[in-house]
Amino acid sequence: MVAQDIPLVGGGRPLALARWLLVVAMMVFAMVVIGGITRLTESGLSITEWKPVTGAIPPLTLEQWQAEFESYQQIGEYQQVAGPAGMTLGDYQFIYFWEWAHRLLGRLIGLAFALPLLVFWMRGMIPAGYKPRLLALLALGGLQGAFGWLMVRSGLNTEMTDVSHFWLSIHLLTALFTLAGLIWTARDLRALPRGIGPARVTSLGLLVALMLFVQLLLGAWVAGLNAGLASDTWPLMQGRLVPEADWSRGALWAFTSDPYWLHFLHRWWAFAVLAVLVVLARRLRPLDRRASVAIHSAVGVQILLGIATVMTGVDLWIAVAHQAVGALLVTSTAWGIHAVGQRR
Repeated sequence: MVAQDIPLVGGGRPLALARWLLVVAMMVFAMVVIGGITRLTESGLSITEWKPVTGAIPPLTLEQWQAEFESYQQIGEYQQVAGPAGMTLGDYQFIYFWEWAHRLLGRLIGLAFALPLLVFWMRGMIPAGYKPRLLALLALGGLQGAFGWLMVRSGLNTEMTDVSHFWLSIHLLTALFTLAGLIWTARDLRALPRGIGPARVTSLGLLVALMLFVQLLLGAWVAGLNAGLASDTWPLMQGRLVPEADWSRGALWAFTSDPYWLHFLHRWWAFAVLAVLVVLARRLRPLDRRASVAIHSAVGVQILLGIATVMTGVDLWIAVAHQAVGALLVTSTAWGIHAVGQRR
């Protein structure tokens, strides 16, 4: 029997809100995928200014394109990498498109969240206790945009040829945390008409979330430092299990900035995450079999794609698929942790 979206006692249309949040979650997922393409095609620094309104319109004339290209030519990425490689205006237009599309989708997500939220609020459709959570999700979206610009700005000088991998990780992890929050809130709202209260985070759920967070952080640093290119073999690196890393700058630098060591940590921490996700999935089987299957499927495909990304020398579309399935893994894990912690 399909649940009807009838108003709750005291007001609220939880199923309508849940459907809206799931649509926004799909848009955030697309944002993560396009962000991966932007990163892998070295497109992130192609637009050197942040224009929240007028920036939604790309250059329309040859003169406007030349002006944008000249601005790009002032930064280190062009002077040290793209320029010596012989970048043409057509090449620049290709990377400009991906960064523009990434920013445009960010604007559309903001509108898709803020405008319906205002309508739901004014019509009294938000159930009691959910307004602060929805405002927090709106604030996360705003922070995501700010972190994105701070990330881009970190690479806009003549010395840098890329953005800071620290800012890249903050930008990506904020998006994934927002995605998990949208899924969690939507599932709370879907359960509300059946008299089921908000889910809690269990000790198992917290352990899984923390271990997955570490893996996502390592993955973001690997992407930001192009550390996926540190090895094209698996399971060995440089013909050995543990690669040679630069420890001369101290352990802190090695654990946060050495490409070989981060690549090594990312590829093997994945199996620790696999173990706890299997435990979570098995716990889910009698509670929500679909969530269990989703977690098993996502983590299995993700590990295979990670290995394929390494062995193909970071092939563009395999690496994009790796990031996309990573976002699906976050989604299925949030679903699973929610199901385990639901107050029945």
